Amino acid sequence: MHSLFTRAAAASFCLLAAAPPLKAEPGVVVSLASIGDRIRAQNPDLAAARLRIREALGRKLQSGRLANPNLEVDISHDQRFRERSMEIGFSQKFPVTNRLRLEKEVSATEVKVAEAEVREVERQLIAQAREGVVNVLSVRKRRELLKEQSALSKDFADFLSAAAAKGEGSPLDAGQAKLEAASQTLEIRTLDAEETAAVGTLKPLLGIRPDEPLHVGGTLPDAVVPGTAVDPSKRPDFQAAVLGAKAAGQGVAVEQSKRYEDMEAGVFFGAEKTEDAPNGFDKEGILGLKLTIPLPLWNKNEGAIEEAKAKQERMEKEASALARGIRLEAEAAKAEMEQWSKLLAETGDTLLPLAEEQSKAAEDAYRKGQGEIQTVFRTREKRVQLLAARVDALRQFHLARVRYESALAKP
Repeated sequence: MHSLFTRAAAASFCLLAAAPPLKAEPGVVVSLASIGDRIRAQNPDLAAARLRIREALGRKLQSGRLANPNLEVDISHDQRFRERSMEIGFSQKFPVTNRLRLEKEVSATEVKVAEAEVREVERQLIAQAREGVVNVLSVRKRRELLKEQSALSKDFADFLSAAAAKGEGSPLDAGQAKLEAASQTLEIRTLDAEETAAVGTLKPLLGIRPDEPLHVGGTLPDAVVPGTAVDPSKRPDFQAAVLGAKAAGQGVAVEQSKRYEDMEAGVFFGAEKTEDAPNGFDKEGILGLKLTIPLPLWNKNEGAIEEAKAKQERMEKEASALARGIRLEAEAAKAEMEQWSKLLAETGDTLLPLAEEQSKAAEDAYRKGQGEIQTVFRTREKRVQLLAARVDALRQFHLARVRYESALAKP
């Protein structure tokens, strides 16, 4: 007669079996493949971050404009209102350098920086959500395995109870088997609570109402180490850093152009009425031009220029350091995946078959009266630990994969 473990071996070893059917209640359904689309469409933090682009566009619209012209009016008269004078002038400031064009270039680059920053927020949110999905699926898989083990324990407890009722077994052994089955049921309820908590962490990321159900579909894929080459230029935070350094370089040119302040040109018209006793009143009119040219004698904007140059150098070094950090981040995640993959292979190919063999042998020996019930429980417990360890290794593998793909800015 085959043991109860043999009858369920195939189901127990299959760690990537299909997930249980989703609940019938309507709600949002997401998976590892679709979580990115949901984040882009519904995440409130990402929606707020997109306003950075509008802010940058507003700054671009405002930059590179001439200052408003000035209208000057000067009216005077004597106490008797017999002599009067009036002067009206119009003036406009003009830059003597190409400062306005440079300011436009800086603001255009800052728009691109804002766009890259929004993509970076999106990348981080998607990675965080994918980690949440991995946690939900791993808890669900552990619960499936524990349910299988609980069913086996219940069958074994029923067998011992029936044997004890016939006087062919120990009631104490039967009671201990029932206790084991009950403890596994309690652990299943604990995993239910863990899954509920894991789903709860996903809801804010997906823009879901508190009372709206969320269903996580799919299963954890096989542990396959990807071989994609690392290219920091695809990361939005690196793109933002490079563009920020470019904008800082353009800012140096802007500050250099400010060494010469704007000149002011204008036109004015004046009229005057004066009394020339005893000959009466004289009336005069005047039309003139004026030009104001500031001399760069005391202030040549040296401090601002030096600050802009230091900022450019700092941002260039930060971009270079970020590129190295991205490569190291991806390499570390890939190395971690390789280690977890080896552990999964060792557990599935060697340890689990050995634990299954020992569990079957211990149960067969006990049924034949050649073994102890404690040996059966120990071998069963070891097998459950190995199954849980394999699920946890698969979880850790996919968490590392999420970090790796996020480091590569994969969609």
